[in-house]
Amino acid sequence: MRYSDRILTTPSSFIRDILKVTEDPSVISFAGGLPNPISFPQEALKESACRIIDEFHGKVFQYSTTNGYAPLRQYIADKYNRNFGLNLKPEHVLITTGSQQALDLMAKILLNKGDGVIIEEPGYLGAIQAFMMFEPTFYPVTLEHEGLKLDELEAALKRGVKFAYTVPNFQNPTGLTYTMERREAIRELFEKYDTVLIEDDPYGELRFKGDKLPYIGAGKLAHSVIHGSFSKTVTPGMRLGFMITQDDELMQHLITAKQSSDLHTNIFSQYMIYDYLAHNEYQQHVDKIVALYKEQSDAMLAAIKEYFPAGVKYTEPEGGMFIWVTLPEGMSALKLFHKAMEKKVAFVPGDPFYVGKSDVNTFRLNYTNSTDEVIREGIKRLGEVIKESMPSRER
Repeated sequence: MRYSDRILTTPSSFIRDILKVTEDPSVISFAGGLPNPISFPQEALKESACRIIDEFHGKVFQYSTTNGYAPLRQYIADKYNRNFGLNLKPEHVLITTGSQQALDLMAKILLNKGDGVIIEEPGYLGAIQAFMMFEPTFYPVTLEHEGLKLDELEAALKRGVKFAYTVPNFQNPTGLTYTMERREAIRELFEKYDTVLIEDDPYGELRFKGDKLPYIGAGKLAHSVIHGSFSKTVTPGMRLGFMITQDDELMQHLITAKQSSDLHTNIFSQYMIYDYLAHNEYQQHVDKIVALYKEQSDAMLAAIKEYFPAGVKYTEPEGGMFIWVTLPEGMSALKLFHKAMEKKVAFVPGDPFYVGKSDVNTFRLNYTNSTDEVIREGIKRLGEVIKESMPSRER
């Protein structure tokens, strides 16, 4: 056979395929998890690009170290120490080419074919795709309103899985946030079973309601990893992410795996992002994004309350970028998607967020890339499609 089993069993990204369909400017799209372009600090980044060329000359165009630009890693360590009371050093930080590479590296160093991986159900489809390339055995654990369902989690841990992948803050796709009590209970289980815990946190700074919560494992579990990113707060196009772990052996394997993948992440981007962070009020910039996303989230929730029929359930996020919708039992979100596209409105059907399930009755909405007026019109159209698609007794 010409192609590997890995590639033949890994599906194309459902969202990337949907985004091709929604390129028509007449389509109102709630499909992509796209930051709002008005949040990109374009002028400040332009100034940083010029400044680093003038100051560092050829260094910003040369090969560099695998770990990443040292001042940037120091900045990240300092920020997490300040915000979460950790004791990180720059050597605990690895710069990656987006969070997707971080997922790939974790799978690359830990998984053999058939090894167990715990994922949330529903879970982030980018992680499912990245892990699927290594042909693991998935153990989906139900994601409740409070966090992972504990009895299912312990049953999966007893199977000797290699790692668990979680998004505890404003989870993708549901928008849910693990409670403090559930975080503590999950940590107790991981202390008992000594399994690697990944906490992916691309949305953590985008909180517009409630209190900031500590990580489950960082600074507490021996084999804890945080994935972070500048994609949601500065610019997604630079593909600048990072991994944090105080597990020295794990970090060394990650560095080796990264060397075999790309030698190092784009060094010009690293210099430029660090210069931007050093010369601008980053928190003020984030605060503006949070205020914008709160307004957009409120607009979508208000429109859903007005236009969606009774019997349709949905999450109300405290931050992040997504709302998760559950249709009445028996309805297919995938079929609804095709009907909605006839009305020029798009979302992501729930199917790719599950392993081994199809025609599910759930779907994801993104509110961060549309104006309030567009959100209202799109939700109105979608509400009409849902009503038309529901059994008469449910309307």
